[in-house]
Amino acid sequence: MPTRVSRQNSELRGRKGQSPSRRRILIVDDAEGIRTYLAHLLEAKGYDVDTAEDGRSALALLEGGAAPDAILLDIMMPGIDGIETLRRIRAFNLELPVVMLSVIGRAASIVEAMSLGAVDYLNKPFEEEELDVVLAAVFARVDRVAHIASNTEICDVADPASVVWSSGAMQNVRDVLTQISGTDVTVLIQGESGCGKEIVARAVHEYSTRKNKNFVKVNCAALPEDLLESELFGYEKGAFTGANSRKPGRFEIANHGTIFLDEIAEMSPGLQAKMLQVLQDREFTRLGGNKEIKVDVRVVCATHQPLMKMVQDGDFREDLYFRLNVVNIEIPPLRDRRDEIPRLCETFLSRYSARYRRPLHAMSTTLTDAFARYDFPGNIRELENMIKRVVVLESEHSILVDLDRKQNGESGGCSALQLLLDEIEETAGDVPLREVGRRMAQQAERETIERILVRTSWNRKQAAKLLNVSYKTLLQKIRETGLEAK
Repeated sequence: MPTRVSRQNSELRGRKGQSPSRRRILIVDDAEGIRTYLAHLLEAKGYDVDTAEDGRSALALLEGGAAPDAILLDIMMPGIDGIETLRRIRAFNLELPVVMLSVIGRAASIVEAMSLGAVDYLNKPFEEEELDVVLAAVFARVDRVAHIASNTEICDVADPASVVWSSGAMQNVRDVLTQISGTDVTVLIQGESGCGKEIVARAVHEYSTRKNKNFVKVNCAALPEDLLESELFGYEKGAFTGANSRKPGRFEIANHGTIFLDEIAEMSPGLQAKMLQVLQDREFTRLGGNKEIKVDVRVVCATHQPLMKMVQDGDFREDLYFRLNVVNIEIPPLRDRRDEIPRLCETFLSRYSARYRRPLHAMSTTLTDAFARYDFPGNIRELENMIKRVVVLESEHSILVDLDRKQNGESGGCSALQLLLDEIEETAGDVPLREVGRRMAQQAERETIERILVRTSWNRKQAAKLLNVSYKTLLQKIRETGLEAK
């Protein structure tokens, strides 16, 4: 019996003339209510949506020429289940992003799905914002890959990961990674915020024998203690209010691969003790469970804080520190790697011009000279956000205002207003009063959001509460002001 889908196959095959800005998502789920709900939700967000009620019909669509940009795939379905469907999809398409949906959160199924190349998973029921975040990450990666493939003239600078190794200081770091490439030793990466610690962590994984397995990142500063513990180690059904199904932890998903624990210094003393047990015994228990789960995971950690001083002050366990500090890699700040700045600027200009569909313009000499004089306390992340704002706003004005303010120690509002008044005089009044108000309001809003994000270590949910706006509104404001779009 043919499976019902929300579009005819002929429409699925062709789609000629479709705007490139619209994404098409295929929903595969045997529950009609879930298919209908997700279809309506995603269509309201501007996606084109198709649905299939089981794995066999989804595979028939794909083999018949359907070309979705992403798939939401249920794990538990009659006939060909989600795992087997994913396996068959990967047999003829290695790149198509697949997000798994699970109502039971079985650890073995999720781990197997991730090992087969699923890009992420969601446990039902999930919040609309969770779906938004997952899809945003999926399509950001799709855009980047497509941009690199279609712009061969800039592919050598299309990824900051290829640029940061161009300086002599980072070549020394690469030499260390080469020396430890055949080992599974624990690595501790230290350096200022935004200097590229995650790029180095991923390089540790790529240089290792585990490079074909999962690389799983966890930001220890982004979650409170109880949520971080459940994220790392998972939980059993009924472990706490709202735990309606079993959920595997990140250590399980990283089994045979690498787990990257960013901002490890933020981990609470209780979690530090559990981490020590995992490193010593390679086993742990889920929250609410009593079964020991054995894992084979390489641990890479990073922090911008002086861990040795924290040990001396009693804020970090000495035994855990020595377990983590087998190989210590210190990442120099961007101000000590200035030869990377021009190529990083080219990289970010190309990336965000493609992502936001803006014209690709070279930086002005004024901005280039300003960057040459600036110390970049926020390192690569600060430079990236500056270039992102230039692209999104199609103007260097706000960046030059910021640099002038920071270098001269002036308050943001006074400096921005003075530069804007200078511009009005120079252009003989071409800037209307309405534009003056818009720019100053935008500058004030951006600085407020940035200050709160810095205070919360870029924990967006906490920042939204402090700003008294919804999480979705904050994400929109972050995109509009070019602060960050990850």
